[in-house]
Amino acid sequence: MRIVTRPDFDGIVCAVLLSEANNIHADIHWVEPHEIQAGKARILKGDIMANLPYSPECDLWFDHHVSNQPDKEIDGAFEIAPSAAGVVYRYYQKKGLLDNRFDDLVENTDIIDGAILNQDQVQYPEKYPYIILSMTIKNKNFEDIDYWNKLVEALRTSSIEEILEDKAVKKRCRAVMDENAEYEGHLKAHTHVRNNISITDFRSLEVVPDGNRFLTYCLYPESIASVKIRHSSPSKENIQISIGRSIFNPQLKVNIGNLLSRFGGGGHAGAGGCTLAAQESEKAIDEILAVLYKNEGERQGS
Repeated sequence: MRIVTRPDFDGIVCAVLLSEANNIHADIHWVEPHEIQAGKARILKGDIMANLPYSPECDLWFDHHVSNQPDKEIDGAFEIAPSAAGVVYRYYQKKGLLDNRFDDLVENTDIIDGAILNQDQVQYPEKYPYIILSMTIKNKNFEDIDYWNKLVEALRTSSIEEILEDKAVKKRCRAVMDENAEYEGHLKAHTHVRNNISITDFRSLEVVPDGNRFLTYCLYPESIASVKIRHSSPSKENIQISIGRSIFNPQLKVNIGNLLSRFGGGGHAGAGGCTLAAQESEKAIDEILAVLYKNEGERQGS
């Protein structure tokens, strides 16, 4: 039996809960959503999947992304919810396999993955233990698998205060704080606002900067959504698009997950991403931006 999830904070907390409820001590099988969508991930019978698109090979599946909503009954649980971890938690609590020990962890996962943040939390994440910890989780060609597994075990057995005192975690938190400070300059240099949509284009940079993904909403308060465009690797064969509804100016009517599902991606109503072949990306980007500029909600029943 394997746990299969994605390497973000919600995925890590899903792994914590699934490990605890099912008494699993094996390392996690980490997968990105596009690997499932492209049929590149090897899912096995007996696998428990969470926070990923559905694969019929698995035994149990948990998710919360609107673009992954199933059209038939599937073993596991699906809800439109702030986090997949919350879906997992409620499922196993009903079965009596998890008590309330992880209430604080799941509540904070909802805040982080559901982007239920205030401006102080965005501008000063170092003041909020779970938020700064979540920012240390990055995926650069799966180089951090040992760290992800370490956090799963730590969150099962230790308090957040104890985890933040760990030498490796402390080092990563300091790096995140430095990175966020630099990221503000990159955003200002490569972002413009059109029709209340902030568009950050990092394609001219050889090294794509990383940092606080919500900072753009503080820098450009008039924007109702942010679009980030960048190369997915040094080969520049693919372009990655990330879109988010402003958490401080929530006037975007477009369902982002549904929009990006038309381009091979997906996500939530308020945030999502997709990967495009570079040669074909301009037409798709223009189409995506046109929908955002128009800012119309979906017709009921369509």
